[in-house]
Amino acid sequence: MHHIFYANGDVKEISWVIETNNSTIRQKREQANIYKNKVTEIQSKYIALHVGLFWGIGVFIIKNEDSIQIKLDEKVMCDHFMSNSKIEDKFIEKRIQFIRQLIEQRKLKIRFQIIDADKNLARKISNTKELKTKND
Repeated sequence: MHHIFYANGDVKEISWVIETNNSTIRQKREQANIYKNKVTEIQSKYIALHVGLFWGIGVFIIKNEDSIQIKLDEKVMCDHFMSNSKIEDKFIEKRIQFIRQLIEQRKLKIRFQIIDADKNLARKISNTKELKTKND
């Protein structure tokens, strides 16, 4: 199955959107207390990507060998995933390791795409635990 995945985060909350066939699932969470107001904006975006992928797998939306187009509004994030260059931020390096581990374990087919921030659907979430189909 094919999915389109968006993620966003800031110092207070994280969010993600997974589009699959005729459904769009939007999720928003407060940042975990250990990270709330303690991580940078970019670190928070990595948290959102990691948690969102993990959540999607956990609720069986994303299954083994699925293909996912991950749309990111930070060029540096795409660069980090598409190259094996060393990253100075240990926190980000650890998130990338976790994300790559999920991808490898589940044999996911991943494509990264850079998008403009205003096209990032995860930035526009207002309700938690919302499920909408494109037919609504």
